[in-house]
Amino acid sequence: MRSSVTLSTLALVTAAIACGDAHDHAHQSSSGLRKRLYPQAPLTQPTRPLEWGDLNIIHTTDTHGWLLGHQHLSYPEPNYSGDLGDFASFVKHMKDIAVEKDVDLLLIDSGDLHDGTGLSDGFPAGGIDAHDTNQFLKQLPYDIMAIGNHELYDYINTWDMHTNFAPALNGRYLSSNANITIFDENNNTVSVPVGNRYRKFTTRKGRRITSLGVLFDFTGNDVNTTVQPVADMVKEQWFTEAIAEEPDVFVLAGHMPVSYDNWPTVFNAIRAVHAETPIIILGGHTHIRDCNQPDGRSMALESGRYMETIGWLSAKLGNSSESNRNITFSRRYLDQNRVTYEYHSQQRNSSFDTTEGQNITKGLQELSDKYELSTLFGYAPQDYTISRNPYPSNGSSLSLFISEAAPYSLTFNNTRKNITNFMITNSGSQRFDIYAGTFDKNDQIAASPFLDAFVYIKNVQLGVAQQVLSALNTAGADERRKRDLGSVLQQREAEMWKRGYVDRRYMEWLDEMDRRHDGAVKRASQNLTIGYVTSDSCPGVGDDTLHAPLASYDIPDFIGSDAPSVSNDTLIDFVFVDFIQTQLLEIMNEVQNATTYTDSDVESYTNVLSNQVLGLYAQHAWN
Repeated sequence: MRSSVTLSTLALVTAAIACGDAHDHAHQSSSGLRKRLYPQAPLTQPTRPLEWGDLNIIHTTDTHGWLLGHQHLSYPEPNYSGDLGDFASFVKHMKDIAVEKDVDLLLIDSGDLHDGTGLSDGFPAGGIDAHDTNQFLKQLPYDIMAIGNHELYDYINTWDMHTNFAPALNGRYLSSNANITIFDENNNTVSVPVGNRYRKFTTRKGRRITSLGVLFDFTGNDVNTTVQPVADMVKEQWFTEAIAEEPDVFVLAGHMPVSYDNWPTVFNAIRAVHAETPIIILGGHTHIRDCNQPDGRSMALESGRYMETIGWLSAKLGNSSESNRNITFSRRYLDQNRVTYEYHSQQRNSSFDTTEGQNITKGLQELSDKYELSTLFGYAPQDYTISRNPYPSNGSSLSLFISEAAPYSLTFNNTRKNITNFMITNSGSQRFDIYAGTFDKNDQIAASPFLDAFVYIKNVQLGVAQQVLSALNTAGADERRKRDLGSVLQQREAEMWKRGYVDRRYMEWLDEMDRRHDGAVKRASQNLTIGYVTSDSCPGVGDDTLHAPLASYDIPDFIGSDAPSVSNDTLIDFVFVDFIQTQLLEIMNEVQNATTYTDSDVESYTNVLSNQVLGLYAQHAWN
């Protein structure tokens, strides 16, 4: 959505919460560890206490390595400035409150621990993605953790989860429909679950729980890993046996969105056997805040991404004599910061940190130092966003990447730098916004993490290259071609979804949020910081803290560098990422018929990978 009022008009006036003991400096504890500084940006306090039930759940999903939180001061980043140590302290305090209230509290994660920040991805040569960060997650008292698709892109990562992570969780890491092929004790290959198919356990209050850990119908997994379609999984004998005995509650965790996917397949299979047993679903994958109720005795919750959101779900189950009545559920989306945590755990800044939490924070900071994540490339002069600024524009990170950074970084020390070129890439290659101030190794990985190579086709007419970009975005073609290419792109979109790409779903959610709340006009009229403003299918207000909505502009699926000042028939180097090569060649042969292009026409353009482009540019332009 395009809005006429800029973010600069937003008044960042908010309820600044002061340090609980009237100081904003670091405090020394008896253990010798230093307490965290209180958030250095004003943060809004939650609107109301959480609703507790008989069974309560704290939920995380799609953390993607963001375990040190969001460290920049441009909003909305301060909303998510807590780290895993803060979260661990929060969980400990909430567990204590649950004991005082004499209720159950579970901690559940729905997958995708890999791929996203320098902590997970910035390991030295010879390391394994997220192996080191997973050591800290093991320290939290998770009752269930489910596998995500990012645990399956590389066999070595899956093997690490099977060999090192799952055993440490002792049956609590679930992969109901995801297997890994390994050698057994007789040196024969066998396909086994990465974790466990399901878990049955009893809570502190004696409630019997049956849990699954289900992955959506993912097809982008590496060789020697398998993902069984959900529709086939529910026909398996082990599934029938797992759900045969009625528990007090089914708690289904899984890396699958709670809307527009296959949870109904699992839900209906259970309902066919147990018509009234409470069912709680904790989903993930699309990076959004979402909730729905399949029936009066169930609730499905999805809790965002990147340690921005912590989900809360409670259920007032009653007793067995009330098994045919609707259950009273509540859900809440918590901003991940110390103001939120201290408010709900009823702590002050001087009492909030636990020793375990401090040790996790300290260990993560030491890991950051080990990976040299603070290596500075330069100082970004302003914020650059993926969709909160229009493309093209000075504030667009897509414009920054393809119009400024790529033309410099890809031609630096390149023998073809003096040959006129035109470059394109997919906009999904940019994964996170860039914020004003220091731009370091961690920021580079977060903003553009993918290891795509740049290739080219020589002697392509500029006009043809530009037609390819237009056709990839389904613009500028005649109606027949537009229909044909649209079909190709729809198929490609479906294929991309199965391979795990969620950018389009997340962007549509942001756009709907902006339109629903009148965009920048609303932002300019409220004394609220920007953030998520959630509308879902569950009753009541889900957001824990009130915000004004983020701006959202339509962005194309593919972006191109500025057109060179030459005629359309000039022969140029047509440069693109190898990730889109198959699709690009197909489109290229649609928009012209003078030449039939194949893979043999494609050559390597540079040794610089896509995740290095911004760092090289920052060293050049931001110093």
